Amino acid sequence: MDKRQAEGRIKELVKELNYHSYRYYVLDKPEISDAHYDALYRELVALEGQYPELIQPDSPTQRVGDKVSGGFAQITHSKRRMSLDDAFSLGDLDAFEERAKKVYNPTLPPLKLRGGEEGLWDYVCELKIDGLQMVLTYEKGLLNVAATRGDGRVGEDVTHTVRTVRDIPLKLPRPLSLVVSGEIYISKKDFDKINREQERSSGQLYANPRNLAAGTVRQLDPQVASKRNLRSFMYDLEGDLSPKTQMEMLRTLSDLGFSVNQENKLCRDLAAVKEFIDGWGKQREKLPYETDGVVVKVNDVALRGRLGVTAKAPRWAIAYKFPAEQKKTKILDIVVQVGRQGTLTPVAVLAPVRIAGSTVSRATLHNEDEIKRKDVRVGDTVIIQKAGDIIPEVVQVIKEKRGSGSKGFKMPTVCPVCGGRVVRGEGEVAHRCANKECFVVQVRKLEHFVSRAAFDIEGLGTKIVEQLYKEGLVRDPADFFVLEEGDIEPLERFAEKSAANLIAAIQNAKTVPLDRFIYSLGILHVGDQTARDLANHFGGWKALIIADIEQLEAVNGVGGVVAKSVYDWVHHKKNLELINRLLSYGIKIRSAAKATSSKLAGKTFVVTGTLSSMSREEAEAKVRALGGKASSSVSKETSYVVAGNNPGSKYDKAKKLGITILPEEEFLKLIR
Repeated sequence: MDKRQAEGRIKELVKELNYHSYRYYVLDKPEISDAHYDALYRELVALEGQYPELIQPDSPTQRVGDKVSGGFAQITHSKRRMSLDDAFSLGDLDAFEERAKKVYNPTLPPLKLRGGEEGLWDYVCELKIDGLQMVLTYEKGLLNVAATRGDGRVGEDVTHTVRTVRDIPLKLPRPLSLVVSGEIYISKKDFDKINREQERSSGQLYANPRNLAAGTVRQLDPQVASKRNLRSFMYDLEGDLSPKTQMEMLRTLSDLGFSVNQENKLCRDLAAVKEFIDGWGKQREKLPYETDGVVVKVNDVALRGRLGVTAKAPRWAIAYKFPAEQKKTKILDIVVQVGRQGTLTPVAVLAPVRIAGSTVSRATLHNEDEIKRKDVRVGDTVIIQKAGDIIPEVVQVIKEKRGSGSKGFKMPTVCPVCGGRVVRGEGEVAHRCANKECFVVQVRKLEHFVSRAAFDIEGLGTKIVEQLYKEGLVRDPADFFVLEEGDIEPLERFAEKSAANLIAAIQNAKTVPLDRFIYSLGILHVGDQTARDLANHFGGWKALIIADIEQLEAVNGVGGVVAKSVYDWVHHKKNLELINRLLSYGIKIRSAAKATSSKLAGKTFVVTGTLSSMSREEAEAKVRALGGKASSSVSKETSYVVAGNNPGSKYDKAKKLGITILPEEEFLKLIR
């Protein structure tokens, strides 16, 4: 085949493969088998390899590009991408409409709505997809840039991963210049599949599909994104086309080859809107993807212009949030887990039930006192939910379904792992294993050391850490840094490449900020916030070591109990030997970063829910950089609660205490 013939065949293959991809990924109506598609794809790859100058920009082979080195470029959006006000009750929808009616100016020339009727408007209801908002820019029909929403004005360039999303066209059927907005998500089926693979490899599971989708889009390596089968639903466009209504906009997007959620409805009034919400609130679990609510929009685009926007949200749209999903299930058993401090935590083993994006088979019961308060027993039928859509918890027992002869739970008197004595300190709710050499305690300490909030060593999940401990390769944290490829390559789950990757990850983690270093040590009563308080106060590791108890108590947020715990730890001979070994193996402890501003001095922030522009850790870091304090719990001393998606119980507590709640966009303004 000469070059001219190859060019013609390449064009045919690209057109045919893109057509079948559209049938498969957008319409879910494939016409050919996977084997047939793969054969066509291999033929295209071969021809493009022979004639790389003939590769077309919309070729399916171009969906996976090269890795991004470093961070992401910033993209300024063509217009401000606003977040929506939330509605948590049907009454909030009534208030939304009343506000809109007050703003609407009837003295202006009347709008021709609903086939000629004036002064009334229709609504469009669309399911609120639990994903990541994306802004796609097309120039002359070709996908040019894909960016996250970010703070509404500036997002991150993630074109390299979004190109792997097979239901997003790389080329439009017409040479249009458009900006298209929508959601990137992961289906329930793919989420479960990925978590099963995670369980087999590292033991670390993803919390929910939304977080996984957001993390996948922000991968530096598009190959990772390609394997996770991201999907999309688009719902907005601007540019060369100007649909007059939302329903027309959805039809136009579909005609252009975009995936559009078909579970939408034109509603003539709020009564129809409420009916739509009620219907999907009851049957949303049947959907193949996660939804956390319904977006209600004024249908007519011209009327939207009349209604305008507030400082933070449009007046013509609102997001109704479904209540936290609750399910009934049965407690099959109550088992006890042992943590890194030897703490015994009772856990309910449940009849598996799917809730808020994943299948749940366990729920924490916190401690013995909590079990007694709720009167939880094996065999009980209970209602569970996910706190903040992440942590499964037992809400209440359905006592009328309790069988006769049930018995209450009692904490064991010996450790279920090592048989050591179990003790309960005076005034404490926690029971602990008194055996300092308990296997699980040692493994949990090692896990804590390499966790994300500590040394953050990728690849060292629960099963790998347990395996290294059992093989005698790692007995304390310093042992991680003398591992060699030859030590771990013979182990199960490892091969030459994976062993090399793990050793590289360990070596790359040798420089660590002071606060994360303090947290990694697993000192009793020292969480991540206390570690930051200590780091900010002392500035360096040496100053902390020589501090006496009075100096430790002088640290903001550190009381007598915590001060004594820190003092005892750093003056224990075995612990000092560990620190010296770590330093001798090349660990470098970065001094605590000083606040760059006093703008938020004296203010305490709690971040809850999922933010679209940054992680919770990044938000807290920005608060501290501006002189503020980031806390993990809401109290009367809290100044602001920053609420993202699915804010959970911290949001509710803040409302009860009358604490100012900041939507994400308001928080971004504050820290800008």
